[in-house]
Amino acid sequence: MDTISIVCQFFLSLSLLIVLHELGHFAPAKWFKTRVEKFYLFFDFAPFNALWKKQKGETEYGIGWLPLGGYVKISGMVDESMDTEQLKLPAQPWEFRSKPAWQRLIIMIGGVTVNLLLGFFIYAMMLWYFGKAFVPTSEVKQYGMAFDSVLIHQGLQQGDVLTKLGDQDFNRLDPAAFVEAVVLGNTRQVTVRRSGADTTITLSDDIAMQITSQHISKTSLIAPRIPFFIAQLAPGKPAEKAGIQKGDHIVAFNGQPIPYFDQFSALAKQFKGQTVALGIVRNNEPMNVNVPLSEQGTIGVVTKTDGYFNISREKYAITEALPGGVKMGWEFLTNQVKAFGQMFKGNISVKDNLGSVISIGKLFSPEWNWEVFWNVTASLSIILAFMNLLPIPALDGGYVVFLIWEVITGRKVSDKFMERAVTAGFFLLLTLMVFALGLDVWRHFLEKLF
Repeated sequence: MDTISIVCQFFLSLSLLIVLHELGHFAPAKWFKTRVEKFYLFFDFAPFNALWKKQKGETEYGIGWLPLGGYVKISGMVDESMDTEQLKLPAQPWEFRSKPAWQRLIIMIGGVTVNLLLGFFIYAMMLWYFGKAFVPTSEVKQYGMAFDSVLIHQGLQQGDVLTKLGDQDFNRLDPAAFVEAVVLGNTRQVTVRRSGADTTITLSDDIAMQITSQHISKTSLIAPRIPFFIAQLAPGKPAEKAGIQKGDHIVAFNGQPIPYFDQFSALAKQFKGQTVALGIVRNNEPMNVNVPLSEQGTIGVVTKTDGYFNISREKYAITEALPGGVKMGWEFLTNQVKAFGQMFKGNISVKDNLGSVISIGKLFSPEWNWEVFWNVTASLSIILAFMNLLPIPALDGGYVVFLIWEVITGRKVSDKFMERAVTAGFFLLLTLMVFALGLDVWRHFLEKLF
């Protein structure tokens, strides 16, 4: 059921983004009296026919069989359909190539514009409806914070409480803010409260590469430190088979006391694939249970996370949410640009951070959660806008570069050159997509076998 939920969320989000993106091209084309021959969700390349199609006026609307995007086919335009027969004929008034350069430019940037505005709007509506959830740093002082091993190796200790990133106060347990400051902002000094005193730690110069290359999720990079109570067991997994029950409190690992979940997690990674003795307290009665760890060092349980601290939500009026949504979207966009810059500098691994539809699908919650769904959709909308603006032929950004050149110089790029550029760009994108899919298949399915 979890997989079905993720797949449904993925296709709903993808369909929404594609349709609105293509509508951003379709609407201005119609306004400028340019003929649109096709409007498709997904691709309908041969040898298979479209799953559904309907002719309405001069436009054929349809759903293709290949769910990797969508398109509008505009008369007189060199695009990914590679249909260049009409370009051999004299230009007609309703064709894209007959329109002034400024009109063609508006048509081409329409999709990106819609995606940006959509991302801003969704973020704004989330702030207005849900508010902004956060855990105040003051709420985690009882147990402290738990850190991934990459931060432990930097000098942080389990139970520390982060109080500053550089000279900025860290008032909320916000892993995203930590990643933004350290990976994108090059912050290298952090302050923690340890045993009642403040300690300043200097992070290594390659900390950004370490964080990004090891595929560390934000939730595991920094998290509240909590005791290990069992909230749920996965059917057929080692914990259930060993007799562990919901509500059990795990307090020891091979005789070693482990008051907190992060201690269990660290030890389990060392003993993965082996049978270990867990000390358990059930209804105030201590007992020992032998449990075989999986090859990933897990036992198939969900840890109880609620009840230890209060989660706050910052509420927004609609007048505050609208500019707040734009601010969230713009910060997300600038972070993507910074991340791209770090990749070009070699500070972030390209191979380790490139993903396909599999990586995108894993962003959604296994259980249908509208807050997570809309947050992912808003992020994807802005990423789609950013990626489409890259100056690669076959993407909107490639066309925009040629059109800006035409506006500045007054010289139009020839149809033959456009055809060759789009063909090269299309195969470049196809190669990148196949490479990204291969990386995902290796990371999520094959790597564990070797």
